[in-house]
Amino acid sequence: MSGTYLGMPAFPEAARAAVHDPGLRGNLRHATHTIRDKRARAVAELDDWAQLREAGKRIKDHTLRYLDRYLVRVEEAVTAAGGTVHWAADAEEANRIVADLVKATGESEVVKVKSMATQEIGLNEALEAEGIRAYETDLAELIVQLGGDRPSHILVPAIHRNRGEIRDIFRSEMGEWGRPAPEGLTDTPAELAEAARLHLREKFLRAKVGISGANFMVAETGTLVVVESEGNGRMCLTLPETLISVVGIEKVVPTWRDLEVFLQLLPRSSTAERMNPYTSMWTGTTDGDGPRAFHLVLLDNGRTDTLADEVGRQALRCIRCSACLNVCPVYERAGGHAYGSVYPGPIGAILSPQLRGTGSEIDASLPYASSLCGACYEVCPVAIDIPEVLVHLRERVVQGGTAVRQGNRVVLKPARGHAAERAAMRAAQWAFTHPGALRAGQRLTSRTRRLHPRTLPGPGRAWSGSRDLPEVPAEPFRDWWQRTRGGKDGAK
Repeated sequence: MSGTYLGMPAFPEAARAAVHDPGLRGNLRHATHTIRDKRARAVAELDDWAQLREAGKRIKDHTLRYLDRYLVRVEEAVTAAGGTVHWAADAEEANRIVADLVKATGESEVVKVKSMATQEIGLNEALEAEGIRAYETDLAELIVQLGGDRPSHILVPAIHRNRGEIRDIFRSEMGEWGRPAPEGLTDTPAELAEAARLHLREKFLRAKVGISGANFMVAETGTLVVVESEGNGRMCLTLPETLISVVGIEKVVPTWRDLEVFLQLLPRSSTAERMNPYTSMWTGTTDGDGPRAFHLVLLDNGRTDTLADEVGRQALRCIRCSACLNVCPVYERAGGHAYGSVYPGPIGAILSPQLRGTGSEIDASLPYASSLCGACYEVCPVAIDIPEVLVHLRERVVQGGTAVRQGNRVVLKPARGHAAERAAMRAAQWAFTHPGALRAGQRLTSRTRRLHPRTLPGPGRAWSGSRDLPEVPAEPFRDWWQRTRGGKDGAK
């Protein structure tokens, strides 16, 4: 990635501040509970949801296994249809490609479809440095952009804002970016939506360059797919003369038949709809219809490194539905900004440290931003075992070990601050492989239980500061079993 948000602390520190903001917690609680309840009802309508979920998982795993050949097929199909394909190894290269393409048109402004890939690489900031202004056209992204804010949710980037805050942002900032908000604007949803519509319409009609991502790429035809609910995507994809799409290489699916599965999984898991109101598809260019020039930028930016990890690669199945965020007790209380990445919540806790590495303090802390309750795995429409990957990444942070970074296999050093944890795990490993020592330790612990503190000393305070230490039983299980059952089942 292009890096963490400037000045962001590690997750525990950022989350500590967030949980003391009652307004933020109220906004998050209301929004996440509403979305997840609607999703549960939408999913319950399908008797074959489990089979669809398994199909989505298998399609993704197959595609990732043969990703090289499917990407070549995408390039061939897009080129044959009149488009141009560019390959970007990292954020810097992708930003340079897009900026050069925009400058070649002679334009100084672009309209954008909501795209996490362009947020990941910091495209808006890179274009601004080149004198090009990018206008977000998704309603929530518009709110975030006008407010000088950062996205805090995959599906609803402005989920941390309430209607009153949005009204105030529109009133004070719209005029600086184009058409000002109407006089007397209130916080009713219809008025806010109309203000955004009027503000954006002039940009749609004026812009000559559009920039998008894609939810899926169909390898057999080179077709790109964007699903959305507002219609702004349709405007950005059809009205400009030049369309530039920045897409992560993991978004490819082999065939149209495979796409059918995901067009059932995604809307129910994200917006709790049976199908998306707008599903836009385009294949290259066509004379007299849509953009005259189409450019596809295929983005790696850490994805092939992630693919090399046999456990962690399942994160690349993600279809960005955000279902895991809406059920996560940690996200609900901490909010998206605490994750220091465009990818918040459970999926961000496993995706960001793999795309960026665990070298920074915040990336080393993200695998711990979870209670490991497993709710995220239960709702994931492509069955990503997020708890498994979290534990895998925690081991990497604490123990170090081999990993692939920028295509090279490297040996990672253990992160700082985990010496006590490593020592405790080594002691536990030794004790569990020496039954006599374990038995003696259990008996000693039981007999001295009245002397045990209520909180742990030293580094242990970080654990016991928010948890009650379990009470030690009067006798070890081994002794209890021998005393109560040993005579009867001693031979067993």
